[in-house]
Formats: sequence, structure tokens, C-alpha cells
Amino acid sequence: MPACPLKLSSLSAMSDIKASQWDALAGDQPFLRHAFLNALEVSGSVNRETGWEPCHACVWQGDQLVGALPMYRKHHSYGEYVFDWGWAEALERAGGQYYPKVLSAIPFTPVPGVRTLLAKTPKADAIRALLASAWQSLCEQQSLSSWHLLFADEHDVAAWQAQFPKLIAREGVQFQWRDAGFGDFDGFLASLTSKRRKMIKRERRLVAEQGLTLVRLEGEDITSEAMTHFYRCYSMTYLERGRSPYLNKAFFEQLRQTMPEALMLVQACLDGKPVASALYFRSEKTLYGRYWGSEVVADCLHFEACYYQGIEYCLQRGLTLFDPGTQGEHKLIRGFAPQRIRSLHYLAHPGLAAGVAQFCQEEGVHINAYREAAYQALPFK
Repeated sequence: MPACPLKLSSLSAMSDIKASQWDALAGDQPFLRHAFLNALEVSGSVNRETGWEPCHACVWQGDQLVGALPMYRKHHSYGEYVFDWGWAEALERAGGQYYPKVLSAIPFTPVPGVRTLLAKTPKADAIRALLASAWQSLCEQQSLSSWHLLFADEHDVAAWQAQFPKLIAREGVQFQWRDAGFGDFDGFLASLTSKRRKMIKRERRLVAEQGLTLVRLEGEDITSEAMTHFYRCYSMTYLERGRSPYLNKAFFEQLRQTMPEALMLVQACLDGKPVASALYFRSEKTLYGRYWGSEVVADCLHFEACYYQGIEYCLQRGLTLFDPGTQGEHKLIRGFAPQRIRSLHYLAHPGLAAGVAQFCQEEGVHINAYREAAYQALPFK
């Protein structure tokens, strides 16, 4: 009997597909899981009104999902962390319209990883081609300016480039910590130069001298009250800059209920009461630091709650990689090494595409030089 043909469909909501079907392809990164993407949508953090219109591409063979690509029709460039505001301005100065565009990424989540979900099948190239036809059709039929694949891992980027060599690659750098057989936190400190070892010890001591104690809550031990306090702290980091948070309280409460096993919450307490919080996610071998906020001003508390607690947790739980989030040189001197990240871009306007390609090539030279210089500046002996 001949195999069923491949068919392409579009999802306007994650709730329109079974979690078991999606998660069978998603791997163990928590941000690709059905529960995470669905929480973004059902909480109202991601929808047409917020400028993120879901249009996920799916490829089916009969009733089996064999390929998928998270996609959003974007009406702005907020919450992406690969900045293309200048590209939008250039096209609009020339009389064009940059928005809406098509984006394949995890909303508000600049974490490198697989973006293209594929079943293990010899038809992988055919499935990827069908997924490409989804964003190509959107760009052509709706006159959208572009498609962007953000924070895809190296294998995913290479596979897309092999099939679609005209895609423009853009370089970037993030800082990540890896366990090099340290054993415990003291073993990690012992691997550092004397200057940095003393710095970290001093920073941790300062936190304790201010009367702050750190507590970790995992999974179902994260109560509704703890998550409510976390959200108040998280919101303050945005409100202090005169902005509203990207994510609402309903999103985090949904995660607490639907994927608690992927959550770890660090609380900083003063006189027995929490005053700061950092929310982490974890997979089998990786810890992800994502969100943080504090009700108090305390020396070095951010470093303790967002970096040292994460390193210590990895060493205690056998996790080998810690991705603490964006930005970086303050991470470098604390043992987080520079890692290459890449994004891919399709721009329909030939003139803009040519200009962006040249820009990305020139920018990449500087980014790669910076990454190499940063690597040489790591604080290990």
C-alpha cells in the first residue's frame, strides 16, 4: 500500500492540535512544548491584539503529524531580541511596508534550540520544503515583507541553508555556562583565576551579610502565592523602565498548573519573607534562566539569584548546560562562555535583501571577532 501523501495545514491556535501530537516532535526543550506555546495564547500574552498572530505550520502524513514550525504574523518587532528596526525603517523610507512580517521563533524567549520540528523520516527535506511553502505563501498572498527564523540551533540553520541558500544569516553571541567536571560549586571556584574566585566569594558573602537567604522551590512546591509574588517582582523590572510586562500573570499561573516539572523558582527572603524571585526552566540536561525581579535594592542579589544559584543547582542535579538569558559581559567574568547564535532571514524586496545581506556580512565579521576576544577573556585558569 502506498504511503499517504504529505499535506500542509495551518493552526491559528495551539489548542487546535493535541499536545501529544505536537510534543512527540518537540524534544525536551520546555519552550517548544505544547503547554508553553499554548499558555502564551490562552493567557492572551500572544494574540492579534498584542501583535503576535499565531499561524503555525503543520505537515501531516495521514493523521500523523510529521513536521511543524511555530509561526506568527508579527505587527511589530517587540519581544524578539534579534533587532530589525533599522531594516523596517529603511523599507518604509523607500515607500514600502515592513509590517506585518512572518516570524518563526518562541515569543519573548531568546533561547537557542531547534525551531523546525521534524519526525525521523527520509522525507525530512520534503517536509521542510512544505513548511517553507507556508511562509512563502503568506509573504506572496498577503504581501508580507519577510520571514525570520530566530535562535535556531546550528543543525537547523544548516539544514535550512542547504535547501534555501538565498536565506540571509545573521550572527550573534550569547553566554552560557557548561559543567567541565567541576563536581560542586567549590570545584567550580577552584577552576577560576584567583581574582574572579575572590570576586564571586565576596559577592555571595555580601548577599548573606544583608540578611538575605535564598530558597529554591521546584515543581509542585511552587505555590500560587509564590508565583503571585514572583509576578509582582517580574513586573517591577518593566515598570521601572516605564513599560508594561510582555507576559501576564495568567501565563505564569498556566505554566505552574500545566508544566510544573519544568519550573524552578529561586526566592530571596528577608526576615523570612520573599523580596525577590528568579524563575528558571529546566530540561533533562539544561537549565534556563528566564525572568527576575526584586522589591529591594541589594548589592549582588541579581548575581546570586540569577547566576550562582543556577550554577549550584546544575552541579547538584547533574545538569551540564546553563543558559542564563540575553546580554553578557558581566556573565563572562563569572564563567559563562560566548556561544555562536544565528538567525535566518528572507526579505521579499530585492533592494532591501541586498542591503541587509551586506550589513549582516559586515556585522558578522565584528561579531565573530568579539566572540573570539570574549573567549580569550574567560576567567578560568
